[in-house]
Amino acid sequence: MSVTEIRPNMQHWQERVDLAAAFRWTARLNMHEAVANHFSLAVDDQGTRFLMNPNQMHFARIRASDMIEVDLDDPTAQDGPDAPDPTAWGLHGGLHRHCPQARCVMHVHSIFATVLASLADSRLPPIDQNCATFFGRYVIDEGYGGLAFEDEGERCARLFTDPKQKVMIMGNHGVLVIGATVADTFNRLYYFERAAETYIRALQTGRELRVLSDEVADKVAREVETYPEQDIRHFAELKAILDSEGSDYAA
Repeated sequence: MSVTEIRPNMQHWQERVDLAAAFRWTARLNMHEAVANHFSLAVDDQGTRFLMNPNQMHFARIRASDMIEVDLDDPTAQDGPDAPDPTAWGLHGGLHRHCPQARCVMHVHSIFATVLASLADSRLPPIDQNCATFFGRYVIDEGYGGLAFEDEGERCARLFTDPKQKVMIMGNHGVLVIGATVADTFNRLYYFERAAETYIRALQTGRELRVLSDEVADKVAREVETYPEQDIRHFAELKAILDSEGSDYAA
């Protein structure tokens, strides 16, 4: 039975399935944090309607049918038992409304990205291929002031001024990644955590770092951006593994 046959009347079914797979793999990679953190995906052209995870549900249990659809223009959206987490509403809502390129938004407190965000200098130097992938492709938020309620999303959206920059190192907080699709965004999230881990572990040696030149680092970043379908194939393989294991993510 295909996933579309399981829930034929539920809107945006493939988007729900993809989001659910991303939640499951984020938990498997230990990049989640208890029942906090949020992913969202816009389902209209304006970005004012989007899917996101239910409030306080563990990533390892989320199914496609569990996803909630919210409308930023609905004054009752934060009422009732299915209301989104207020911090997710503030952060993700602001980004979807004010940052058109943020079709998908993933925010986690993954260990190595958060360690990087806790350093006085949160820059990620290009010391290997993964780190070079993000050369000139991230912004650093120095303005942490507490939980992400209503004003935080709009403030964060204003930091994404360069369309090449799709990662926000959230100082004293974690990481936020944006993209065009779930596959695109999850792939970027995965590789950023890997890059941050390489850098943090390299720092732990106490030895001098071998840093690539700006020219080579930018060349690597551009080459990765144009590498054909890497994100699509990566994500398809992750879903294939879940399917082979009999996971209920697509239910």
